[in-house]
Amino acid sequence: IKKILYSFIFYVSFVSQVNAQVTLSSNGPGNTYEDINAVLAPGNNVIEVPDCVHTAFGRHIDEVFDNELNTNVFRFIAHRTPDNDRCQNFDRQRIEIKTYSPSPDNLKAVIGETVEYKWKFKLPSSFQVSPNFTHLHQIKSVGGPLASIPMITLTARKGNPDRIELRYTPTNDQNTIQTADLSLFKGHWVEVNETITYGDNGSYSIVIKRISNGATLLNCNNVSLDMWQDGADFARPKWGIYRSLNTISDLQDEEVLFNDFSIEEIQTLTNKELKEKLDSVRIIPNPSKNSITFKNIQKTDYDAIVLHNSLGAEVKVIKRLKNKKLDVSILSRGLYYIKLVKDKRVIKVLKCLIE
Repeated sequence: IKKILYSFIFYVSFVSQVNAQVTLSSNGPGNTYEDINAVLAPGNNVIEVPDCVHTAFGRHIDEVFDNELNTNVFRFIAHRTPDNDRCQNFDRQRIEIKTYSPSPDNLKAVIGETVEYKWKFKLPSSFQVSPNFTHLHQIKSVGGPLASIPMITLTARKGNPDRIELRYTPTNDQNTIQTADLSLFKGHWVEVNETITYGDNGSYSIVIKRISNGATLLNCNNVSLDMWQDGADFARPKWGIYRSLNTISDLQDEEVLFNDFSIEEIQTLTNKELKEKLDSVRIIPNPSKNSITFKNIQKTDYDAIVLHNSLGAEVKVIKRLKNKKLDVSILSRGLYYIKLVKDKRVIKVLKCLIE
């Protein structure tokens, strides 16, 4: 029992959702670069494109109307030739947008922050990929010795079968941690929800679903990871087409559609706010015979409830909890301890007497 009660002090991970959301959606053809910059870094340039080498074509990101979504969307255009990486690197092509140093602070992640990224994209039905890399999304550090390698990469790669790879590293040794068949993505709009807690003891999750039917195509959820590269000033997202030209015979001209980019910081409560909120949590009635109700707490405030009897043994609560009510009708009489758990840590312990 002492062990159970002692765990009450570890409630520092209680999270409150505070709205700090920034969204970027297409508003129709014209001024595309200017519209993107106005959201992601006002007065600066977040566009990385090969316009310098392909001036006759013009801008490599524009906006078109999409019949499936019934709205305007961004179109990222990569040509097999002569496009390169901004006239700086000639073994690859880059058509990307990003946040970076001049971006507002709420678009740059630092240690201790939890950030949710959302976006939609559609690959052509005939999409071709390199056996080297065809990146669609990256989370990269700015500053420090490891800034050149992304912490997170969502990339398409030629194989048997062709696949989408989710790659990760906190250092300079990137590894694939999840894959999905690329054919599941081709020709379909998908929506991505990615949540990152930045820090040496951080966490990462991503879910990609097909918009037409809600089918989950890739799910890497609540993985505890080192999500900070030593020496970094901040971390930032990138989206677009970034592909190797080392096997150019595998490639063709491509148009990848994107829309509804969202960056939202989820801020933690201060210690004072946390203590005040947790102090108000209670259960009624207490003592109880049939059911108890949790007061002054929302379902999103905790991940799980763990119930222990007076001897410290865990009592299963599966299917007993519904709408913040816990069925205790079949429990033996005595004293019980109820632990509320958030992010794998105990945030509150409540005592309940069953009559």
